[in-house]
Amino acid sequence: MNDGGAEAVAALNRSVDNYERDGVPPPELRLSSGALPDELLRRLRDQQGHGQTNVTWYEKPGPGDHPSMWAARTYRGEPAAVKIDMTADLLTRRALDRHMWKYSLLALAVVVPLSVLVAELPHRRLQKVARTARRIESGDLTARTGGSRGDDEITAISTTVDSMADSLHQRLLTEQRFTADVAHELRTPLMGLVTASELLPEGEATDLVRDRVRVLRTLVEDLLEVSRLDAGAERAESRRVPLAEAVSESLARTGQRTRFTAADALCTETDPRRLDRIVTNLVVNAHRHGREPVEVTVAGTTVSVRDHGPGFPSELLSEGPQRFRTGTPERGRGHGLGLTIALGQAEVIGASLSFANASDGGAVATVRLPADG
Repeated sequence: MNDGGAEAVAALNRSVDNYERDGVPPPELRLSSGALPDELLRRLRDQQGHGQTNVTWYEKPGPGDHPSMWAARTYRGEPAAVKIDMTADLLTRRALDRHMWKYSLLALAVVVPLSVLVAELPHRRLQKVARTARRIESGDLTARTGGSRGDDEITAISTTVDSMADSLHQRLLTEQRFTADVAHELRTPLMGLVTASELLPEGEATDLVRDRVRVLRTLVEDLLEVSRLDAGAERAESRRVPLAEAVSESLARTGQRTRFTAADALCTETDPRRLDRIVTNLVVNAHRHGREPVEVTVAGTTVSVRDHGPGFPSELLSEGPQRFRTGTPERGRGHGLGLTIALGQAEVIGASLSFANASDGGAVATVRLPADG
């Protein structure tokens, strides 16, 4: 519109100059008010009061018409106007619009896939790092990102995650070796201590010594069992076992007063010795750290052990059992190996062991064994 208006004003000035020079009005110069559009005359009258010389008006085309730009001024007391055809400019701009759309779409068709590809490559690398970090968090310290080439930030993150996993794995191996070495080193003098305690004369002091020796022996045996579980040396010897009968026998061996209920109990394919170890540890833990009554329920292939004490601490529920960590003081004393061993033995026989707190108080440990066949 600006270009057309300037072109029309320039054409009007040229036509008026030629008219003054030659005395004959050029064909494009219109000097009659009747030959001018009413809108152009109105604008000309309005602009005279504002001291402006030239006015322009764009005559929009109708269907099939050609657009025009008018320029008018007052010349010798009468309106003078020029009309120029804007069809070529309109077609040029429409062609420019089409070309802009065409090449914009073409550019997008090239740029968007390339941008997606460029963004997807680091996205996949970050996803791989995130998956590896989640595996490490879940306990798989052998997970690695595999490393990546380059010197960008993602490579630095991948290297840091792998280095962290290496460090954690090495510390865990060191801890496991230390536990195994301590247990083995204690075993020999402990056997001598057991033998010596049996040779002591009967008496109150002897009973006290023998009781402490038994506690120490149980601790060393637990440490040895934990070291074997850590090393993956334990293998299940499964056979068909009536679950209710096996749990009942385990409860009898604990010597603790425990309520036992069996409802629709099934047989299961499991290692009875390891199942006995799991049930025994859970029941002993319930009596030691909870409060009576302690209830054991067998339903199908699920065993639940519940006490009515303060419940499991929040750290155990969120992180699982930790050796040498007993949680809150109200759960009592202990070295924290009982639940750790129960969890490890459950993994060996293919069972799941979960921990929760009952809504009306008390800790609940649930063992879910695979069904027979």
